[in-house]
Amino acid sequence: MSHSIFHHVYGLVADYGYWAVAVALLCEHAGVPVPGETALLLASFLAYSEHRLGLGWIIVVGTLAATLGGNLGYAIGEYGGRPLLERYQKFFRIPQSALERGEALFARYGAATIFVARFIFGMRVVAGPLAGVLRMRWRVFTLFNFLGAIAWVGFIAACGYLFGQHWRGLVRMVVRFNVAAAIVAAAVVLYLWWRQRREADSSA
Repeated sequence: MSHSIFHHVYGLVADYGYWAVAVALLCEHAGVPVPGETALLLASFLAYSEHRLGLGWIIVVGTLAATLGGNLGYAIGEYGGRPLLERYQKFFRIPQSALERGEALFARYGAATIFVARFIFGMRVVAGPLAGVLRMRWRVFTLFNFLGAIAWVGFIAACGYLFGQHWRGLVRMVVRFNVAAAIVAAAVVLYLWWRQRREADSSA
């Protein structure tokens, strides 16, 4: 993340507090690739360093916004279907491989993918719309969407608050975690694809 974007997000969080967190997380989980995770970390850091915000309220607001955003993304995917997903993919320049990995994970692990997707930036953005396109059961999606939201928001907010004095190191750590998680997810998808091809060849 560039310094200009970082300082811009910092300014928004400092000026608008809970509203900035709510809008950022709602948009990110609805399918718009904005730095919601950074906004959440910054808000928690300000709660620690300047006491402008309360950690408890950050978690409540963040969980509600992430849950609502996920459901909004699901609704968009369900009613817009494949044509809307393709336009969305082109508009935000989302690689086809990301959607294919997401579909493979949904096909293999179902609702559990929604929970895990919270901790992976690329999947966090596309999980809601993709679940809607794939017609996952709404009640199941809502449950795992909420559980994933409260776990992810609580974890990120606690990191920002407890390790606020090591802010820049924390940001680097979270970025590395996202990259590592994406690599693991890609490895799992490739393994599942290889195994399915092997089973198909053996049954042919």
